[in-house]
Amino acid sequence: MYCLKTIWFPVKPMYKFIKDFLKQKEPEKFTLAFDAIPAWLDEREKTSRVSLETETHVPIQNIRNSTAQLQHIVNGIADAEHDPAIHPKLKSIAKNSLPLFVKAMNASLSKELPDDIDGFYSAAVECVKGCLNSTRGQGRYLQVVFPEEMKAVKTGIDAIGRELNAITTLLTTYRKQKALMITIRTLYDALLDIRIDSEKSVDKDKRITARIAGITNRIACIEKELKDLNSDAGMKEVNEKKSALGEIEMKRDERVRSYTALSMTAAHVFRKAEKIATKQRHATEISTLRHTVDLLSDHTPPDTKDLESALTTACPVAQRMIDAGEIILKNKEERAIFSDTGRFCTEMCAICTNIIKQELACKSVQDSLSSHPVLVMMNSLEREKNQLEYMLGKEHQSRKDLAEWSEKTQRRIPALTEELHKKIEEIGGGSVQLQIDGLIPVRE
Repeated sequence: MYCLKTIWFPVKPMYKFIKDFLKQKEPEKFTLAFDAIPAWLDEREKTSRVSLETETHVPIQNIRNSTAQLQHIVNGIADAEHDPAIHPKLKSIAKNSLPLFVKAMNASLSKELPDDIDGFYSAAVECVKGCLNSTRGQGRYLQVVFPEEMKAVKTGIDAIGRELNAITTLLTTYRKQKALMITIRTLYDALLDIRIDSEKSVDKDKRITARIAGITNRIACIEKELKDLNSDAGMKEVNEKKSALGEIEMKRDERVRSYTALSMTAAHVFRKAEKIATKQRHATEISTLRHTVDLLSDHTPPDTKDLESALTTACPVAQRMIDAGEIILKNKEERAIFSDTGRFCTEMCAICTNIIKQELACKSVQDSLSSHPVLVMMNSLEREKNQLEYMLGKEHQSRKDLAEWSEKTQRRIPALTEELHKKIEEIGGGSVQLQIDGLIPVRE
């Protein structure tokens, strides 16, 4: 029978314990400036590492001790005597397996365990894996022959395993903290890059604005200069020259139209004459008529002497064919030309001479205009204005692109800041007030 005994607890201490247990602790609050994050992280990493080394010191020493003890046990099994009453077959198995087991265990247990925690942990895990494989391999044949010794081996391996489990928990926590710190650094760097780039973008925007103002002012000055030049006394002379050039060009164009009309009419008759000469196989006449048609068909007036020589030679040939009835004149224009070919030749040469003179007069006035100081200045200003307007368009586009980049970048800040705040609280274990105001400079 069991005897029940009443146990009495002191009322006040127990009440205080329950009250303290139920009382919710306020989460620790701390303030962290954005620029202080790297130093804060460095301190956290140092503290976390020191904490890991401190908390793993005892498990590491226990593992080293347990490894040495286990090696002692294994070496003891090599020298142990087995029960003489066991079956001969088991004796044979034990005799063959024991050396292999001892060798495999010593190979695992003699591996160096480094001083640093990461290297130590990896080596210790491999050591335990090797020992387990040995006990499950050759060791299973020794269970019956050396039951107590093999039980001690298992106990030793379990002891190392328990210490490794403790280190695993500590390392998992440490690595989680380290991963959080890496994430925080990445978020901090991203926000820092945004701040640096944004500061540069503000300076760039100021430079663009200054260039836009400078270009705009220069364009306004050019427009004023052009306006002043248009009202300048020198512009009167330019306008007079332009007017004179217009009159000369008009007269020239009128003479060109007259020449073109006459040359087309005459060329039409000369082509007919060329065909007749071809049929009659008059080589000299063919050559003369073809040369004359080529001169009259050219868009530019020919040399007067060449024209006079060609017409003087070709007109009699055509006239002979007309008189012989081989060529029939179709209209009054053709009859007017070939009713008096001498007059026609004189008129065509005079028109051609007049056109050439007017062309020379036009060129002279044009050269005078193109070299006129007022027009030279105006053309220079117009070219400069066109270049400046092109540059101004590029600057406005650059400013637009910069504004779009800034807007897109600032949209990233809240999410990055929130994530940074969350991760810092997660690693800090309390509420944090993150001082991150003014991260992005304000563009004026």
